[in-house]
Amino acid sequence: MSAPDARRLEELSLNSSSPPGQLVYDGWLVRLSPGKAKRARSVNAVYPSSLPLAEKIGYCERLYAARDLPALFRLTPFSQPPALDRELESRGYHRFDVTAVEAAPIAAPGAGDPGVEPMALDDWVGAVASLRGSPESHRRGHLARLDGMPLAKRAVAIRSDGSIVATGLTLVEDDCAGLFDIVTHEAERRRGHARRIVAGLLAAAWELGARHAYLQVQQENSGARSLYSQFGFEERYSYWYRGREAQA
Repeated sequence: MSAPDARRLEELSLNSSSPPGQLVYDGWLVRLSPGKAKRARSVNAVYPSSLPLAEKIGYCERLYAARDLPALFRLTPFSQPPALDRELESRGYHRFDVTAVEAAPIAAPGAGDPGVEPMALDDWVGAVASLRGSPESHRRGHLARLDGMPLAKRAVAIRSDGSIVATGLTLVEDDCAGLFDIVTHEAERRRGHARRIVAGLLAAAWELGARHAYLQVQQENSGARSLYSQFGFEERYSYWYRGREAQA
């Protein structure tokens, strides 16, 4: 199949981050799942709509306030209406966490790396939480989101002296694989673990039928982007968040 275009990559990204709690409101996907992942607790203005913009923003703000969550908006080049970004800025929502969505074809894998081991999802989520220092509530939310997702998935990790030092996850939809949660213990960085994790995830994705891959990386993370470029990843578009100063 042909490589996915930018709009299809956005659909895949939304599907792969789908939380248990979300609403569709006049063309906007409103996600209300508490936790660390902003993709799971932000407004995604996906489709054209008919209601006045001020009315829609106010409605979303009330929804988040009722759940004691900050009102966050995730913006892309495809957000509808096009005036949304400018309107949010005028209301005091500042722009942050600009993220590049990169994509690459997947090459047929060579010999496998036995040190990149698959893990049961529950144990793996616990390992990711430990590496990130996440609270128990974030771990539970992460597991609930992934466990309820109707996509093929493979969670992997690398151990050193018996302890997990790096993790990664691939989620496969159609012939496209998303790479997520590529995390390395701070004391174990610059030892090639991330490279091995990416190679292992791409091999697992190939095994699951994927021939194209995508990932999301903060735009200023030059180290990670340099690594991903060695696997053929190139930026296809970017997205960013808007939130109020005290809520970001």
